[in-house]
Amino acid sequence: MALKTLSTFLTPLSLSNHNFPKIHTKPSLILCEFSRPSVPEGTGAAAPSPGEKFLQRHQSFESTKLILKENQKSKPKEKPLKASNAVTSCYGCGAPLQTSDNDAPGFVDSETYELKKKHHQLRTVLCGRCRLLSHGKMITAVGGHGGYTGGKQFITAEDLRQKLTHLRTAKALIVKLVDIVDFNGSFLSRVRDLAGANPIIMVVTKVDLLPRDTDFNCIGDWVVEAITRKKLTVLSVHLTSSKSLVGITGVISEIQKEKKGRDVYILGSANVGKSAFINALLITEGIN
Repeated sequence: MALKTLSTFLTPLSLSNHNFPKIHTKPSLILCEFSRPSVPEGTGAAAPSPGEKFLQRHQSFESTKLILKENQKSKPKEKPLKASNAVTSCYGCGAPLQTSDNDAPGFVDSETYELKKKHHQLRTVLCGRCRLLSHGKMITAVGGHGGYTGGKQFITAEDLRQKLTHLRTAKALIVKLVDIVDFNGSFLSRVRDLAGANPIIMVVTKVDLLPRDTDFNCIGDWVVEAITRKKLTVLSVHLTSSKSLVGITGVISEIQKEKKGRDVYILGSANVGKSAFINALLITEGIN
């Protein structure tokens, strides 16, 4: 038999024999009738009541939750992917780090590599050649020059000239770096043999190593005179420090002015500060 639907309200309280004040309250319970086909009592199959329907839906929902929970337990958890350190490069020269070939670029002894890897410091590792450079060793990048063998880390002078022969005919802007503390030794006087008639911007590096009371106007005049004696024509001369970023903004402005669709090449002898200069350019560009 179907349950009858009731509507129940709390009504004001009143007694016939006593004069109590009437108390009005809000309805606390309302049962509304669900529309469904009426079935005469005592005939046909008993139709499920709304309460029975709710109970069936609730049981079905609980069963589904139980099945999903069991499936999650049986499914193996996937391990998160870890970033590979295989492409970690030398902090100084950018060569991929490796521990297998002592004569190849990017070599680091295995003990140092594992220690830095354990402490998540691989991005600060220097390869063998850069480590010697950081300790003041004068290391050339061309085989047959200097006391450091280097093996596969060097190329021969002939190979280097061959790689740079295209500059003579290319449309290029040359940024030539010279070390202020080793001006003559880092000058590369035969740069015109490589650069051809392409314009050259002269950049003097490491001026932060000069005494504090140095007159940079006198240094600039001395550099211009030395360039004239070496019979090299340049567009401009810039005194710079890659450490303090002195003069870097002027170099950037000059490059942007003279580039005119040309590719820009940075030339300089070993240890002149090419990598530090490029980093200084990027830092200054990021600041501006």
